[in-house]
Amino acid sequence: MMELRPVIPFEPIRSQHWNSEGGNWIAQIKWDGVRMLSYYDGGQTRLFNRRMNERTMQYPELLDTSSYCRAQSVILDGEVIAFDQNKPSFHEVMKRESLRLSSRIGLTAQQVPVTYMVFDVLFCDGAWVTDLALAERQKLLESLIIPSRHVQLVSNYPDGKALMEVMKLHQMEGVVCKDLTSTYAIDGKDGRWVKHKFYSDLVAAIGGVTYRSGTVNSLLLGLYDGQGVFIYIGHAGAGKVTGQEWQALTELIKPLIVKERPFHNEPERSKDSVWLKPSLTVKVEYLEFTPGGTMRQPIIQAFVNVPAVDCKVEQILERA
Repeated sequence: MMELRPVIPFEPIRSQHWNSEGGNWIAQIKWDGVRMLSYYDGGQTRLFNRRMNERTMQYPELLDTSSYCRAQSVILDGEVIAFDQNKPSFHEVMKRESLRLSSRIGLTAQQVPVTYMVFDVLFCDGAWVTDLALAERQKLLESLIIPSRHVQLVSNYPDGKALMEVMKLHQMEGVVCKDLTSTYAIDGKDGRWVKHKFYSDLVAAIGGVTYRSGTVNSLLLGLYDGQGVFIYIGHAGAGKVTGQEWQALTELIKPLIVKERPFHNEPERSKDSVWLKPSLTVKVEYLEFTPGGTMRQPIIQAFVNVPAVDCKVEQILERA
């Protein structure tokens, strides 16, 4: 039995320009979930996210690969999504992604069901298929996947701009356009896959908070530059954080409170802020960056398990 080791998946580049059209291009919905690769060696299934962190325990409903895939061994690529009022929600899927206690997984799996939206295959029946064109890999996928409640194939659409308008109407995240002739570049990122999004997003470290009536009500966020300097990029209070989560955060940050400002630059809310040692991290959506270097219209999506030191300025450059 061959050991299937985790790999870094192929990533699309961000673009505002629609040069990804024509006979060789298709469009797919960009699901607001967690990128996940499923590795089935014929005996057991293991799940790893795009950072190669194992998430097998968190999604027990995806582990019976033979029930939804005809391959004897396989590596599938896709997005794990959860819904909030009939719309994919990153905040909801993070309730599963952040689970660490096996005793809570069964109950949470019932409360927050997930669907694995499969869009690619890297390995099948003992052989790598990454050198095949996307069109061929999609044909292979169609022959392998048995759609079920928890596993679905991602659909192709011929008109990316039209799909983008539908996504805008339904307040979805965006669209990914793919060249049907493209091979799969492990740990690659190039213009053969292009994502078009309404908002940008990044993962930032929390360097300070403000309070209202004794409870945290906004976060002061930062990123590290190439020299390890912690740069303030704005504050965020709006988003999908519940009152219960704000109260839990108020208790959680107490050991992280420090006297000295962790940011190199001066935040506009310094007077009312309590400083924290950068440790906790959060995913934020934003419209753009202002000339002053702060996010415009930031919206908190979810707290995430990413090391603070990995929250780098390069995230902004990649989305430029």
